[in-house]
Amino acid sequence: MTQANARPLTGQLSGPLQVAVNARWAERLLLSIALTAVDLTTVLLGFRLAYIIRFEVGISWFYQHMESPLDFYSRLVFLLAPAWLIVFRLFGLYDFKNLFGGMREYAQVFNACTLGMMLIILFTFFDPNFVIARGWVILSWVLVSLSVGVGRFALRRVVQQMRVNGRFLTTVLIVGANEEGQAIAEQFQANRRAGIWVAGFADDELAQGSELLPGLPVLGSVDSVATLVRYHGIQEIIIASTALPREKLLNLFQSFGAADDITIRMSSGLYEMLTTGVEVQEVGNVPLLSINKVRLTGADVFMKRMLDLLVSTVVLLVSWPFMVAIALAIKFDSPGPVFYRRRVVGVGGKSFDALKFRTMYVDAEERLARDPDLRHRFEENYKLKDDPRVTRVGRFLRRTSLDELPQLFNVLWGQMSLVGPRMITSEERARYGKWRMNLSTVKPGITGLWQVSGRSDLSYRERVMLDMHYIRNYSIWLDLHLLWRTIPAVLKGHGAY
Repeated sequence: MTQANARPLTGQLSGPLQVAVNARWAERLLLSIALTAVDLTTVLLGFRLAYIIRFEVGISWFYQHMESPLDFYSRLVFLLAPAWLIVFRLFGLYDFKNLFGGMREYAQVFNACTLGMMLIILFTFFDPNFVIARGWVILSWVLVSLSVGVGRFALRRVVQQMRVNGRFLTTVLIVGANEEGQAIAEQFQANRRAGIWVAGFADDELAQGSELLPGLPVLGSVDSVATLVRYHGIQEIIIASTALPREKLLNLFQSFGAADDITIRMSSGLYEMLTTGVEVQEVGNVPLLSINKVRLTGADVFMKRMLDLLVSTVVLLVSWPFMVAIALAIKFDSPGPVFYRRRVVGVGGKSFDALKFRTMYVDAEERLARDPDLRHRFEENYKLKDDPRVTRVGRFLRRTSLDELPQLFNVLWGQMSLVGPRMITSEERARYGKWRMNLSTVKPGITGLWQVSGRSDLSYRERVMLDMHYIRNYSIWLDLHLLWRTIPAVLKGHGAY
């Protein structure tokens, strides 16, 4: 790997700090070796499986009279396996900045395997004596891509768990301790699996030793970055672009832009969009930033939608008799409609009606308006414990979360997701402050981190932070994990009122 082979600037280090820096660079080298070993093993596995399926299983689709010399394919794979690793390197799959990037990394694996197979096919045109089974080529293309992806996924999970325990971390210096720099640091601290350890800030406005966030001091001025890099064993510099004048930005990139052992990055300046992200596109050879209108794209969208459709359809088919019984109970308990339509904000800021079983009296708003103390407590958290507006049946439905069953129809219609941030009204959206734009990039969910972390017992700020954590850390595995945790959370009923 490019960065794994680079040497840290440790000339002025000594004692425990020197040991810590050397340990982090040793971990990078170990990760490089482990990744190469995993790739080599899975490439060989993919080729071997392709041979077994093509020549030994006896599937009728393949031409069975072709010879299958094991020695020939063994020698061929012996040559192809290291060639595959070279292709992976050309595609940047051993560059640390591209590692563990989720679907982007797996797409690059597929592209690299596609190029490798195209080169094999091209070689057969130049050498007529080089004959290989087309079925083996196709199977190898699919199985090598799949096996390498699975191998890297498994290694990714191991490394992420080790990062949580303080291993395989990248030491980062954030230049600029303004609001943007602090927002970047907070996000790194909230996502321990990212493998970032922030040593501190470099800032011209604050005195050395100032501590804006717990454990993150100002280490020195912007002009002393070179010294800080050597002294603290910094591996990556992240610049909060709104904190520095243009001249100092250029000086930093001129000093570290070509360094082999330091990665330098610059934030977009739109720290409010940290959970959404931006994309660099060249227009007329001019690199320009554009804001991602949605948080999830490509395969993430497809997998999440398939999960939503599958689970919601199954649950509706199983629960429809209970829903009929609930509807009858609501009608007998108090006058009014069975369903309550709540106008909430969805993707792109578009409003829609979220369905719920009605749990309140029809004159709930009038009851709230007549009691100033009740209204004040409601406006603090948009939740009330022992709410006098809730009906007898409504209390049971809220405690068991059965009032939310009709939202499965919103999921089928594509307005909501099974898992996501809390659904909120347009008036409530203003309370999210600088993070409110991020809510428009994902669908609200029936359940989410707030549901399994205390529900209504949480403060409003805690709910906002949980929503932002979900948006920036989304994965299909997180959705499955939260769905599984929702079951005991609902059964226990903590925070449900």
